[in-house]
Amino acid sequence: MTRSSSSRFSIAAALALPLFASAAVAGDPASWPVSYRSADVGGLSIAYREAGPPDAPVMLLLHGFPASSHMFRDLIPEIAGSYHVIAPDYPGFGQSSAPAAEHYDYDFATLAETMNAFTEALGLEDYTLYMQDYGGPVGMRLAVSHPDRIAGLVFQNATVHAEGWSSEVVAQLSPYWSERTPETEAPVRAFLAPETTRWQYEQGSTRRDRLSPDAWVVDQAGLDRPGNDAIQLEYLWNYRDNVAAYPAWQAYLASAQPRTLIVWGTNDPFFTMDAVTGLQKLLPNAETRLLDAGHFALETHAPEIGAAIRDTFTQ
Repeated sequence: MTRSSSSRFSIAAALALPLFASAAVAGDPASWPVSYRSADVGGLSIAYREAGPPDAPVMLLLHGFPASSHMFRDLIPEIAGSYHVIAPDYPGFGQSSAPAAEHYDYDFATLAETMNAFTEALGLEDYTLYMQDYGGPVGMRLAVSHPDRIAGLVFQNATVHAEGWSSEVVAQLSPYWSERTPETEAPVRAFLAPETTRWQYEQGSTRRDRLSPDAWVVDQAGLDRPGNDAIQLEYLWNYRDNVAAYPAWQAYLASAQPRTLIVWGTNDPFFTMDAVTGLQKLLPNAETRLLDAGHFALETHAPEIGAAIRDTFTQ
């Protein structure tokens, strides 16, 4: 596994590092611009965004469907002064490799293994996980497999409870999970349509003027790549494995009691407030911040979420 990077520190840059680090900790986002890199992980090119002091605590940002690390573009400047931020694109998303479905198992156990190998390729020994949507099942597998590496958790509209799902969404997915046929697949394919992608961002948002069309345009461009529909249908079908794993993840949280922030768009059309209540019961010491936002709360509330992260984990 190799990591590609064009960065090299000169002696002058090394001597200036403490000054830049001081400015970054003080909250100057210009001190830590975002770098766009890639790592070879088992023959896959995993693209990622990186920012912040290299020796700062690591925050690993795990994106949802149908997004990529692009969804963290506004959050990264908010927290890069305090964290070494790493935001990868999953296989089949963003700028990462997207091998045909017959050449990569697009299930969440395999995805978590790839993300674990990615963290090891970068030499990340411990980290705080930020989990949104798909990031939940990826991050929880990382946490259960390597609890010693977990410095903290951030849940942002990612459930570990079956009762946290919207009944309307379950009605669309359950037949597909039970028996995969062209008939049960048809309503699931609607999740890949441009109007649905835009709806995911707009539904429940109370700050429409802050919604950048770039978000759903970028996501849809990824979904529309030749062969990507097969990849996404594999992920959506295999999501049933995550529901089956909920009890094990709940047991981990109840036992380990990791330092946790729950930050939630309360108007999420996918995951309900029952998901928040479930997490609060498992993690009574968790900090909770509720936002008048939708599924992609970062699109409209990145400053508030960044402040919540700083308040919770840098005390």
